[in-house]
Amino acid sequence: MFFFSLLFFGRIISDCIPIGGKKRTPYLVISTVLSLVPWLVLGLDSTSRSSSLYLMIFLTVQNLGSAMADVVIDAMIAEAVRLEKASFAGDLQSVSWFAMAVGGVCGSLLGGYALSNLKIETIFLLFTVLPALQLLSCALVEEISANDEPLPELLDSNEFEEKSMMSNENFRDTSKSNTRRRKGQKKGKKGASNGKSETQKKQSKSLASQWFQSLKAATFGLGRAFKQPIILRPMAWFFIAHITVPNLSTVMFYYQTEVLQLDASFLGTARVVGWLGLMFGTFIYNRYLQDMTLRKSLLFAHIGLSITIILDMVLVSRANVGYGVSDKTMVLFGSALGDAINQLKFMPFLILSGRLCPPGIEGTLFALFMSINNLGNTVGSFMGAGLASLLGISSGSFENMFMGLAIQVFCTYIPVLFLFLIPKEATGVSAS
Repeated sequence: MFFFSLLFFGRIISDCIPIGGKKRTPYLVISTVLSLVPWLVLGLDSTSRSSSLYLMIFLTVQNLGSAMADVVIDAMIAEAVRLEKASFAGDLQSVSWFAMAVGGVCGSLLGGYALSNLKIETIFLLFTVLPALQLLSCALVEEISANDEPLPELLDSNEFEEKSMMSNENFRDTSKSNTRRRKGQKKGKKGASNGKSETQKKQSKSLASQWFQSLKAATFGLGRAFKQPIILRPMAWFFIAHITVPNLSTVMFYYQTEVLQLDASFLGTARVVGWLGLMFGTFIYNRYLQDMTLRKSLLFAHIGLSITIILDMVLVSRANVGYGVSDKTMVLFGSALGDAINQLKFMPFLILSGRLCPPGIEGTLFALFMSINNLGNTVGSFMGAGLASLLGISSGSFENMFMGLAIQVFCTYIPVLFLFLIPKEATGVSAS
């Protein structure tokens, strides 16, 4: 929770306080450095690698940097989605997820090889290559100066803005007249010096006031945006969908390694197939399903997820062996199908929220959504751990695994009962 809160606060700062007139590139550089330095230190310093405290600190910083970079990029995509026509929204998100899937495939393949053939310090140093390339690529990012961008929409009332402007104008007029009186009374260098000091003070106060007003405006804008049914209700549904379905993936992993005797290299291959499934799901959604309503796509997604759990039940019951289907085939097919369906479930709301996000708080809104999503995932994992404990499922004891999966299938349809939270006619390209 602390990590999510820190990341969310950082996104508000990046949305409201530009560095050098820019809101994205400087924070992208900062997040990339946070991702790069820990791997470099761990690769060069054996003391850091052997200390659990140092490992925890460095890996936490590295994950914070990676998460910050991810949200900054999401904000940049949201800005591009809003500026482009609606027909390009799916293409931009699809290219982003497709690129991530390609990186995931390459990382899974190279990671398995590196783990088997290279020393750990060499692996840590190799981890610095991609952040270094990302740092260099920051120079290629084109960004409009924050001074040329409008303040966030939907922020606070017009009356408040008018009163604030009138108050600021009166303050400036009063300050100018007072300064003229002081300058008329002073002479020589001392008078010029005092005039310059007053100007610097006013500029400093003006900058601080702008930052405060920007933070205040972003907070109001986020609240107004979050209250929109097209954003609030799908967010609430996604959270409910996570916490009502116990996550047994960790237990299933132990079953695959201990009972089915699947080795680490094969599970790495399964992850590669999962990334390919994600790429396939992205393509299918962008090509054929953009005009489908959110309610219908989420209903079909949960039907598909229940099928993937039923496949796990077939695997646990060993029924697949009787039909001549190997365990590895079942695992590979289930991994690809599960990732493809999850992508079909996730894509429409990402595109829609990107289009509806008010200007200036793109990173904040995406950070909020991802924090809620990750919190739901965490709660779902705790629910899965509780269910496994209740049924006596643990390492070396999988007698009730079939029952646990059956309960998971049942729970998969609970979120369907809450689909009324999704606006009836909403799709990935419209918010009717």
